[in-house]
Amino acid sequence: MSGRVVRLTKPRLKGLLRVIFSRIMFIILMIALQITILVMLYLKFSEYVANINVFMSIFSILMVIYLYNSNMDSSSKLTWMMLIGLFPIPGAVFLGFTRFDLGSRRLKRAVINSVNNTRETIKQDPKIIAKLEQDGGNTEDLHHFVNKTGCYPIYENTGLKYFSNGNDFLDAVLEDLEKARKYIFMEYFIIAEGYMWGRVLDVLERKAKEGVDVRVMYDGMCELKLLPPDYPERMKKIGVKCREFSKIYPFLSTYYNYRDHRKILVIDGQIGYTGGLNFSDEYINLVPRFGHWKDTAIRLEGDAVNSFSLMFLQLWNIYNQEPSFDLVTNHESVKVDGATGFVMPFADSPLDSYQVGEGMYLDVLGRARDYVHIITPYLIIDDTMKNALKFAAERGVDVKIILPGIPDKKTAYAIAKSHYSELISAGVHLYEYTPGFPHAKALTSDGTKAMVGSINLDYRSLYHHFECAVYVYKSDVINDIDEDFRETLSKCKVITPETIKHEKIGYKVFSKLLKFVAPLM
Repeated sequence: MSGRVVRLTKPRLKGLLRVIFSRIMFIILMIALQITILVMLYLKFSEYVANINVFMSIFSILMVIYLYNSNMDSSSKLTWMMLIGLFPIPGAVFLGFTRFDLGSRRLKRAVINSVNNTRETIKQDPKIIAKLEQDGGNTEDLHHFVNKTGCYPIYENTGLKYFSNGNDFLDAVLEDLEKARKYIFMEYFIIAEGYMWGRVLDVLERKAKEGVDVRVMYDGMCELKLLPPDYPERMKKIGVKCREFSKIYPFLSTYYNYRDHRKILVIDGQIGYTGGLNFSDEYINLVPRFGHWKDTAIRLEGDAVNSFSLMFLQLWNIYNQEPSFDLVTNHESVKVDGATGFVMPFADSPLDSYQVGEGMYLDVLGRARDYVHIITPYLIIDDTMKNALKFAAERGVDVKIILPGIPDKKTAYAIAKSHYSELISAGVHLYEYTPGFPHAKALTSDGTKAMVGSINLDYRSLYHHFECAVYVYKSDVINDIDEDFRETLSKCKVITPETIKHEKIGYKVFSKLLKFVAPLM
């Protein structure tokens, strides 16, 4: 199968569109508006300038008091205080836009209702919890925490396979898609026309003609950069039901907030995938962008796939209730040979009061005894995460983090570097992947715990995006993830105080300036 490569879209000014529809442009416009208004007031009412200054000062003080008493993390509070101190009116308007979900209230209500209405959809097997309580590894504690936000049981009877690159992932996906008899659910942050998606689309079209219920959902950001606005209609013509999650409207729904960053593939409720991989040619290194693209995924077979079916339906059904949740409640368990350990798929929503992804990272760091190994493309972290990394290292845990040697975003790369010195001083070992860009999001600890999914160590993943991952406990697959980490580490350069000293002066200056606005990135 050669793979259909049909270019449906015209070349787009990607960078320009991202700027035009971003919150940064919104801030710039508001600042320009304030300056214009102030200049006009000064020219027309110069005798009242002192009164205006008093008003601005009082207004700024009141906004600072509000921020100080808000439930934001400390880094975000400082950023907003500085922004409002410099530009009171646009800063306050943008703060209100962010805090009160202007432009996103309908989406927020729909998602929260969908999750709340399905909290009891999948029943937790009490025998599994009893086993974990006897085990003493405290994984049942995580279960209690995660289930405050939704319905995420812990499972046994789930086979796991880890993929250390996009090519092996694609081969496995194509093979599994051929097995579909009932339904295929796909939910991805990025879908881009090309060889990779063309190969998949060939199978999806054929399966749809065979009567398989094929559903595809992608984030609205794809419309700005990769797919035409009528792509769902074009997919419908070949029998594939397709939806765009959270369509982007200029300024009202910026491309930063509430994006569906999840990666989910479900086949007949028996086979599932998640990880860092999207469907675009750079993920299989067919189109080189930032050196070698390093990414990972994990395949599930068995009971735990049911949770991914539920996750998909929760977002799909915010538009209308079909297909029904009977696909989940009537799920039939099939014995999986060779399944080991415990598996807990989970999702993280930006619309509730819990930072589940950050909580999972913090739990692993807090309980680790020997090591924590992390690979992430970004390191834009708040004080809580930074202190957890430092504390783990300071009490003797071997904390290693692999980061990009060639970044996809220079701003994110610079902000990450702003943390290097402090982390290294505490004993955290940092490495940069010299062949290129590691887009993987994977963690292992003590040979007993692992996490693979879509969650980056940055503000957007931890606070602003819909995310998902698989938490694994005492499964044989952890050895494969550890082995891949060691293999990737062999291609990295270690970051030391000496290498930081010889860093380019531009990055040194840029990182300090950008760190101030990191919570808004």
